[in-house]
Amino acid sequence: MSRKPKQIAIYGKGGIGKSTTTSNISAALVEAGYKVMQFGCDPKADSTTTLRGGEYIPSVLELLAEKRRVDAHEAVFKGFGGIYCVEAGGPQPGVGCAGRGIITAVELLKQQRVFEDLDLDFVIYDVLGDVVCGGFAVPVREGIAEHVFTVSSADFMAIYAANNLFRGIEKFSSSGGALLGGIIANSINTDFQRDVIEDFAARTSTLIVQFVPRSLTVTQAELSGRTTIEAAPKSEQADVYRALARHIAAHETSKVPTPLSQSELRDWSARWAEHIVRLEKAEHERPRVVA
Repeated sequence: MSRKPKQIAIYGKGGIGKSTTTSNISAALVEAGYKVMQFGCDPKADSTTTLRGGEYIPSVLELLAEKRRVDAHEAVFKGFGGIYCVEAGGPQPGVGCAGRGIITAVELLKQQRVFEDLDLDFVIYDVLGDVVCGGFAVPVREGIAEHVFTVSSADFMAIYAANNLFRGIEKFSSSGGALLGGIIANSINTDFQRDVIEDFAARTSTLIVQFVPRSLTVTQAELSGRTTIEAAPKSEQADVYRALARHIAAHETSKVPTPLSQSELRDWSARWAEHIVRLEKAEHERPRVVA
């Protein structure tokens, strides 16, 4: 009898490192012996490239555009360690709704029982989180994902996107929507950045699953078309991703966050901006030691 896979959605604004983080989680999970599918839900269809040596794969929407009837298995390609890779895809620029690719792809694979056929342990959805509406909200709204995580740095726009996601989760929670597992704090290299993201997590009643530092190891790996797990398996950064994957694998209880209102978010960011000014002033006024 096939197992029911654990389905995880990972959201984050464009450019925040969401796909990098997701791909390394998938690579770490498969390295640990799990059967994993990474399901790219970004119209750029670039989620799975580092799992495929830098190679793009045709998306579900592209295959459907070529022929009316598609065997869903044709949209599934193998990557690093045997990870199953799928890209939902999107419409031509300026035409149609990008979220429709997610809806169409998920429905196709569910109808043809691909998850059951592959006997997966995990399905990891990599979802663009700048906006949480229409098709992009499907993993949350329909409860397709059991747990939702967001990748966020300490930058305001990343936190703004995370807060919007929390609002979507709160809205759909009463009708069977997916709940929040926590924040993956990415590109955190200073105490100040850590303080900002920890304060946001506390104010929205959520938790930080893992702090992931910015690292040149990640850049070097991606330039070679690979994940850090594959390209630098003995690096400290690879161990960070392994620890994150263990947290994701073991996670069982998610909950409804308490997002900030627009005015609360503005006030919160203004207070942190004032704090930066005070820190800079104190730094300028600090006595200089002359050798």
